[in-house]
Parts: sequence; structure tokens; C-alpha cells
Amino acid sequence: MTHSNVSILVVDDEPPIRKLLRVGLGSQGYAISEAPNAKAAIELVETERPDLILLDLGLPGMGGHDLLRKWRDDGLDIPVVILSSRTDEAGIVTALELGADDYITKPFGMNELVARIRVALRHKFQQQGEKPVFHTGDLTVDLVKRIVKVENREIKLSPKEYDILRILVQHAGKVLTHQFLLKQVWGDSTDVQYLRVYVRQLRQKIEKTPDQPRYIATETGVGYRLREVE
Repeated sequence: MTHSNVSILVVDDEPPIRKLLRVGLGSQGYAISEAPNAKAAIELVETERPDLILLDLGLPGMGGHDLLRKWRDDGLDIPVVILSSRTDEAGIVTALELGADDYITKPFGMNELVARIRVALRHKFQQQGEKPVFHTGDLTVDLVKRIVKVENREIKLSPKEYDILRILVQHAGKVLTHQFLLKQVWGDSTDVQYLRVYVRQLRQKIEKTPDQPRYIATETGVGYRLREVE
């Protein structure tokens, strides 16, 4: 799908931000519609069915969290990328746990925003099911045979290390919260430090420089993201 076929709804109460996004994303070929509040956004989603939503959390009236909760409770599966001037980690984590696909904080660079949009759209438009073999940089993960290689050298992982990597691969490019990873791997564990220990061990095995990871990026206070690198 080309950019000219992709429609994006910008939900933000600040006219300068909407103009910035209209011009910046419009120059990339995206079709942009705008809503200054939740009411207008709900109406536009029903009438236009955009391919992706950029949602500000600090909306007047119904806030971004409540709007996102409504959409997800209603079964809306359109990707949502949060735009927020907030730096509080709790607000970002809440949005992700409510079903946001990603977030970016203001002020933001247009190149970074476009990259996040592409990841969210790729997850939306890709065919259902996993690719059996995932490649990024020198890392290869065979999800069928459960084989992990770095520079074509097989890496032995513990079951928990592999489970963490598998989940990151399945959501490559997206930020996954600590609680999401804990629930997926351990079911009922809530000890974030436990997760950090396993991620550190995993980095020791797949990263050339574990303290400066190329693949598993830390989203401070939020979770982790598997970078897709050249």
C-alpha cells in the first residue's frame, strides 16, 4: 500500500500541531484528516475509517485515555500512535495497556514519527500469521525450529530467554510494556526486576555490546522494543 492510499486521522486540540502534521505527513503522501476533540474524532472514525490515528492524550473534555478505551472496548482495531507532551511514564504505560500501538512525545522529529507510523501500519496490513524466519541485522530467529543465530552462529538460549525474544520478534518495532512481557512469559509474575535480569542475560548472548544494545532497546520506565536494523 502506497502512502497516497493511507489515511491518517490527527486528533489534537492544538492547531499548530495539526498544521505541522498536516504539512509534514502530507508531504510524505499521506491523506490527513483532523479532529480537535474526542467528539469530532469519534464521528470521523465512523465516517472515514482512517488507516491510522495519531492521538493526543491531553484533549479537552473526554481525554485521550478515555477515548482510546472507548475505541478498544468497541472493538476498533485501527492502529493508534499516541502523541503526547507528557513525560510521565505512567501515562504512557496506561495508553499502551489500553491498546495504543506506539507513542511519541512532543516535541518530535518528523522522520521518527514517520518511522513509527510505518511500523504500526506494517502490523496492520501484513498478512495474518508469523513469518517463520525473522531477520534483522546479523540476528536470525527461526520461530518454527526455535533456532537463534547471530552472524550465522547458533546461540543457546534458556526457555525464558527464548520466550522473551520470540514475543519481541512477533511485535518487532513496537514497544512492549514490562507488564505485557511479564504476563506473556510468566503469566502471573509482576516483578519487573525479574524481567530485567532475563533481558540482561539475553543481551549478553545476542548483542555485540550488551551495554549499548543494537537489537533490544530499553524504553525507560515503560518496557522494551526490538529494533529492526539494516
